[in-house]
Amino acid sequence: MKAIIIDDEKHVRDGLLLLAEWKRLGIQEVFEASDGEEAKSMIVEHQPEIIFTDMNMPKLDGIQLLKWLKETEITSKTIVVSGYDDFHYMRNAITYGSFDYLLKPIEPDALNETLERAVNEWKKQAQKRESTKETTRVINEAKPFYWDHIFTTLISHTPPSPELIQKVQKEYGVNINEGQCTICLLLLNCRIVKRFEEDKNLAFFTILNICNELVRNDQSGFCFKNGNQKDEIVILLWKHKNEVKLMESIQKEIERFTNTKAVIAIGKPSGKLEEAYHFAQKTLLKHNMVDVHKKNHIMTYEDITSRPLLHLFDYAEKIKWTIQSGSIDQMDEVINDIFHKLESQHFLSFEQIQDWENQFEVLRKNWLKEYQLSEETTYYNGQDYWDEDGTFSFTKFKEEKTKEFHELIELLNHVKYQKEKNSIQEIEAFLRENYDKDFTLQEIADRFFLSREYISRKFKHQYNETITNYMTTIRIDKAKKLLENPHLKVYEISFKVGYQNEKYFSKVFKKVVGMTPNEYRVKVADH
Repeated sequence: MKAIIIDDEKHVRDGLLLLAEWKRLGIQEVFEASDGEEAKSMIVEHQPEIIFTDMNMPKLDGIQLLKWLKETEITSKTIVVSGYDDFHYMRNAITYGSFDYLLKPIEPDALNETLERAVNEWKKQAQKRESTKETTRVINEAKPFYWDHIFTTLISHTPPSPELIQKVQKEYGVNINEGQCTICLLLLNCRIVKRFEEDKNLAFFTILNICNELVRNDQSGFCFKNGNQKDEIVILLWKHKNEVKLMESIQKEIERFTNTKAVIAIGKPSGKLEEAYHFAQKTLLKHNMVDVHKKNHIMTYEDITSRPLLHLFDYAEKIKWTIQSGSIDQMDEVINDIFHKLESQHFLSFEQIQDWENQFEVLRKNWLKEYQLSEETTYYNGQDYWDEDGTFSFTKFKEEKTKEFHELIELLNHVKYQKEKNSIQEIEAFLRENYDKDFTLQEIADRFFLSREYISRKFKHQYNETITNYMTTIRIDKAKKLLENPHLKVYEISFKVGYQNEKYFSKVFKKVVGMTPNEYRVKVADH
């Protein structure tokens, strides 16, 4: 903490410096001034928490100093030290908010008791001020979110409640139920967000500030983030007559700040907020995004054109068979055909993009479910359809959607391969455990719910042998081990490894090993 002593008599200043228990009370620095005029600049520079001042001083006396302190709202605690027991001085000291009034000569106990109370009072009030300041900061930070919510509600519900109408009128001085308004929509695309190092909240905050600064210049409206749409800023205009010119100004300022053009859709005027928003949304959704850059990225309701949407659901069966084939080349043929039809018979509007993304999401969920994959599986969602300058790119749209299809076919085929591999491994384990029994291929197929042809093909591919030969190898290997036991008869070994006929067993053994079971036993015994 800091303090200042203001008195034209040096011995008084020296006495206060000597008598006050500064360190005990947490005051590290004490400044001196010989009059009120000198003190003013020192108070502004050093911001002392405690001020001792005389009342009768040259240039600027104590009363004038107290008056200045009150007018400038300085929060220091002021203790008047005066040699005059004068009602006029006391009354002014009280009027201008001094903390206490001490008479010279000053008693040390009285001085330190007053100083301690002043320090404690300042700390208490400082804590309260800090709390109030923090509360004010939180309120100011929350205020934009509050109005975002209010206006999002207003454009989503009809008619607006009287309470909301009152709140808007009190804050903005306009009755939204009277007269017409126009709504414009600004799309916060990923290129703009990238200019803010992928911090979308910072991007929204900055772009909203730019929009509101220009809109509020003539008090013509309010800009807010639409709480129901993730990338949309709503520009609500209730007085402006030249919307296109204003949107061009907003767009120009955003481009100056981000080097990226923002796409803006201007609806047509309406006496109802919800309808005005519907017109703006229709403007945004229905335009051909490939042509928007020709109109400087600003779309108007009057320019709306429409074509039927291309539906991915119409290609679901063809895509499904392509996924099952596992061929990326076949997939590219299908999606290139879809893109060609999209470009030649339809056009790429935001409505078309939304329809594509919604239907692709449904199809992907169905395919994940069919392949028994969790819905929590992470996958690529391509939505960067923009060139560096903010221009929509059909080429980038094709790249993003192709990437989604490629990832999907690779993901599902990996799952399919793993399942097939696991099934064949289960069959191999079953054969090892049951080598002493006879199973036909059909019995194995029935047991594992697979076709005989599929099992034969996949088993040979994985183990480089037919099931029959693989089973024979297992049996002969087991027989070799048993032949090392001289107490077992050959026919007993034959039964144990699954051969009911000893002669047939001996024939198979000789074919595989190159000698009869007995010859093999003698050879093993010799070693």
